Amino acid sequence: MKLLRYGPKGQEKPGLLDASGAIRSLTGILPDLAGDALSPGVLAKIAALDPMSLPKVEGNPRLGQCVTGLTNFVCIGLNYADHAAETGAAIPKEPIVFLKSLGAVCGPNDDVIIPRNSVKTDYECELAVIIGTTARHVSEDDALDYVAGYAIANDVSEREWQAERGGAWDKGKGFDTFGPLGPWLVTKDEIEDPQNLAMYTDIDGKRMQNGSTKTMIFGVKTLIAYVSQCITLHPGDVISTGTPPGVGLGVKPTPVFLRAGQTMKLGIAGLGEQTQKLVPWAM
Repeated sequence: MKLLRYGPKGQEKPGLLDASGAIRSLTGILPDLAGDALSPGVLAKIAALDPMSLPKVEGNPRLGQCVTGLTNFVCIGLNYADHAAETGAAIPKEPIVFLKSLGAVCGPNDDVIIPRNSVKTDYECELAVIIGTTARHVSEDDALDYVAGYAIANDVSEREWQAERGGAWDKGKGFDTFGPLGPWLVTKDEIEDPQNLAMYTDIDGKRMQNGSTKTMIFGVKTLIAYVSQCITLHPGDVISTGTPPGVGLGVKPTPVFLRAGQTMKLGIAGLGEQTQKLVPWAM
């Protein structure tokens, strides 16, 4: 299933995408795509429904972030061998874990705001793992049992704040709109192997990232098990699993960062596509 949230910001309703690409309303069946609504039992009940029996949503509504009510937005740094190489970083011996501000999360096609005075805003196409069952001290063998599904995340980053202003990476990752998520949550039964998904990013139509989850250093199972040792993961929580090579920071000989007016388009096989326009900070 492809589950989504649609409507104006702050007024989103739950829905699903039918086989024809139309949105079907889940209003009255679910309060929202959050918390226990992502449990295996509830997802099984939704899967048993005939999508054609659900009200069709007319028009082309805005898509919101595909899950809400997150407790944790966990991100993993330098988790692709080829991305580590392009940045000149050593291969991590353990996953690099940081948290993205929950205030950064936005819809998959919402505008992304370049922070005031920023000259080093960057993009990162990532596979997002969405938790469906509370996970605490889980094993790698059992890790996928705790997954509701997968989605695309854009781990937008301001590199100066991330690496040149002292302290943790979180500062460069948590600006408003720096966490587009969606367009939908694809339940895990539709993704045969999360370690074999092609992924890409285009900037103004130019292919910049062209990678695969095959080159992850630490796979999805390992990350869930590892993170659950130090952070209790709750239904709706997200683990964004790192990015392949091709980010602006890695362009040689001179990094190329984002500018207002540009358009980002990101996609992962089986998970759809998201598009954001970059706009200047104007407050």
